[in-house]
Amino acid sequence: MHQCAPPVSFKMDPFEDTLRRLREAFSSGLTRPAEFRAAQLKALGCFLQDHRELLQQALAQDLHKSVAESEMSEISIAQGEIDWALRNLHSWMEDENVSKSLATQLDSAFIRKEPFGLVLIIAPWNYPLNLTLVPLVGALAAGNCVVLKPSEISQSTEKVLAEVLPRYLDQSCFAVVLGGPEETGRLLEHKFDYIFFTGSPRVGKIVMTAASKHLTPVTLELGGKNPCYVDDDCDPQTVANRVAFFRYFNAGQTCVAPDYVLCSPETQERLLPALQNAITRFYGEDPRSSPDLGRIINEKHFQRLRGLLGCGRVAIGGQSDESERYIAPTVLVDVQDAEPVMQEEIFGPILPIMNVRGLDEAIDVINRREKPLALYAFSNRSQVVEQVLARTSSGGFCGNDGFMHVTLNSLPFGGVGASGMGSYHGKFSFDTFSHRRACLLCPAGMEKIYSIRYPPYTPRSLRMMLMALGTRGCSCTLL
Repeated sequence: MHQCAPPVSFKMDPFEDTLRRLREAFSSGLTRPAEFRAAQLKALGCFLQDHRELLQQALAQDLHKSVAESEMSEISIAQGEIDWALRNLHSWMEDENVSKSLATQLDSAFIRKEPFGLVLIIAPWNYPLNLTLVPLVGALAAGNCVVLKPSEISQSTEKVLAEVLPRYLDQSCFAVVLGGPEETGRLLEHKFDYIFFTGSPRVGKIVMTAASKHLTPVTLELGGKNPCYVDDDCDPQTVANRVAFFRYFNAGQTCVAPDYVLCSPETQERLLPALQNAITRFYGEDPRSSPDLGRIINEKHFQRLRGLLGCGRVAIGGQSDESERYIAPTVLVDVQDAEPVMQEEIFGPILPIMNVRGLDEAIDVINRREKPLALYAFSNRSQVVEQVLARTSSGGFCGNDGFMHVTLNSLPFGGVGASGMGSYHGKFSFDTFSHRRACLLCPAGMEKIYSIRYPPYTPRSLRMMLMALGTRGCSCTLL
């Protein structure tokens, strides 16, 4: 008796139709006019304004963010980027004229800013609105079609972005896709024209590997351990106020937060009571009841952070409550370089202090590690801050303050080395998502003038050509 073979099961690609639709929209030229780009940016601003309370609620559900934190670090930052892009869009899009040689004086030479095409933005969970929409502003301003992949970990914000945001943007050239690591992996199998990823270095390597198969350019916004050097010559309470504010903002779940302090034992003794005073003033005697202190995003991260509390010695805080995913603002002392809290990015409300003998040793400690996303130095002596700046490398640097540099859209935000590649914010976002196309337009006539380039060559014609090209000598390479 003939037995039929079992039917072959084909797993449908959930992204194929969406990506095809977006590519067709880009090929049609829909996204290229300035008017279309501006309309999309304005619509994005309307989304923020129309659903401000809904977004605040989502952020509170995901991270226990207060309205103040949501406004300062999420909604206002995104709106500011939109406003800045709208004010400057036409000037950013203009062709950029460049200098010419004698040989090209009759030509037109310029740089044209062109959209890459189909862009993928993969966003993280710790600032699920800011770090999703700010790159989106740049991608839309540059005229791209966009696939947005919000983090599945910040579920409430993801839901708003998936269900509400597409109503505001042209769905022929914009899409939100959902899923976890498996779905993201399948998404990365497709060819994109640009990938923008914010997240951990571990996942950044996966994204870069996937992008390399299609030779897709990437921006990687990664993390790292951000050092904070505190000089002996400083006011301890001023330093404590600023370090505590930026360390415990968003429950420490900030990629540019000060990750550890380097100072002398004497400065540590003056700093500890000042840190305790700052924490009490910010969050009260019982920080758990403060409306301004966030919570850890999920159980997995909570357990990882609670494990780090066993490093060194707890000098301030150390309390935790699993039912709330609460970890108190904590300061650790007597930590050793080899302990986990000094080896991995903390991403929580824990601040280790490691003692050094002075500036030179602090700089040695910093330079032995991977280049951080941000670096901080506190001192009343400007030459000390300048020394730290001159003798180290980091994505960003701030003297006598926390991560205020990331609030300026006039400064590029990005890492270096293990903390990332590429940058964005303001015009840097537009540039990131734009291909700078080199253009030279030569007149069709005047062949007699251009004929000097043609063989047979003579010593005289070679001298004239080299002079026209602006080069010297008799050895040159013409491509």
